[in-house]
Amino acid sequence: MSRTVTLVLVDHAGAPLGALPPYDVPEPWWQEVGSVVTGARRRYGLDVAVLRLLTADRPEPPGGHLTYLGQVPERPAGPLDPVPVDLSPHPLRAPWAEPGGPARSLAWATAQLHRLGRPATVVAQQRTWNLSAIWRLDGEHGSAWLKQVPAFFRHEGTVLRWLADTAPGATPPLLADDGAGRVLLDHVPGEDRYAADVDERAAVAADHHAIQVRAADDVAALVAAGVPDRRGPALARWIRAALAPHDVSTVDGLLAGLDDRLDEVRRCGLPDTLVHGDLHPGNVRGDGERRVIIDWGDAFVGHPAFDILRLTETLDPATAAPLLAAWAARWRADVPGCDPERAVALLRPVAPLRLAAVYAMFLAGIEPSEHPYHAGDVPACLSQAAVAAEAEQGRLTG
Repeated sequence: MSRTVTLVLVDHAGAPLGALPPYDVPEPWWQEVGSVVTGARRRYGLDVAVLRLLTADRPEPPGGHLTYLGQVPERPAGPLDPVPVDLSPHPLRAPWAEPGGPARSLAWATAQLHRLGRPATVVAQQRTWNLSAIWRLDGEHGSAWLKQVPAFFRHEGTVLRWLADTAPGATPPLLADDGAGRVLLDHVPGEDRYAADVDERAAVAADHHAIQVRAADDVAALVAAGVPDRRGPALARWIRAALAPHDVSTVDGLLAGLDDRLDEVRRCGLPDTLVHGDLHPGNVRGDGERRVIIDWGDAFVGHPAFDILRLTETLDPATAAPLLAAWAARWRADVPGCDPERAVALLRPVAPLRLAAVYAMFLAGIEPSEHPYHAGDVPACLSQAAVAAEAEQGRLTG
């Protein structure tokens, strides 16, 4: 599957110029814009900074015909197609999605690299969407990655600083952080481990357990530093508030009993700690010798079972069982008397419910043209939560 893209161009001041003819790019995933930039350069000799998605011809990713807004330093020599497009401001627009936004972020990043004695000579835009903008910066002293995230993820820099101090080597080295959503990370060789097998997932779970044991003693400081508090009653309140604009009729019973359920989870005795929030194999990067966990924007302080449930959710029950058993054994060894298996069972339907609230938070915090990225995720996660709750009820009554 591929994409067809149309680039609507604006100049350095944001004035509309028209659109390039459509062209195809190989990756179907809408936020991946490296090949969009490369295609504009190869086909039209233009250096384009992709700002944001304007329209899509389908309700959700992947593939299809996408129209993006791109910025160029000056008007191209060739003719452009006139395309009506709404360029009016929006209060929820990401700073990198505005004309001049990428240039400001890159100026910050290149200044940081210069300060570190490793100037960048080649800059390549990799991704842009409502959750992040990413550029690779290469130079003779190595590569670095600029990542910029929205306000609801800005605590990622705080988490990365804590990890750098407490668990060095667990994440890409943090080179700089502006405190407002920009981080500059050192390059980590390897690839994102989407295809990780069960043994590699087991190793990730063991690595992550060590981080969570350390973090359990620092939860107050993490919350005070801005990491979201999703402990017990705070989690229940946040889920209900985030899902209030959505149809939650399929999970009415689960929501009604959420406080009592989370009380039972607390009585299982596991400590609250730093939770990655999206611990799937694609958020692990490695080269066979070194392995790090990336993308901590979803991190929060809460129950550690959420991460093992996320890491095993795509596995069949028989394959997941040894990973869950090993996870439980580690916690019983570190917290004698706790009941990890009971905590996992209680949180199994809460995990997709929490994810539905996460996607609802995204939708509430991004401009409407970006909604197709996530609009289908809320009902999908609510459906998963309802199925898990029904299965739980079946086990209890069967």
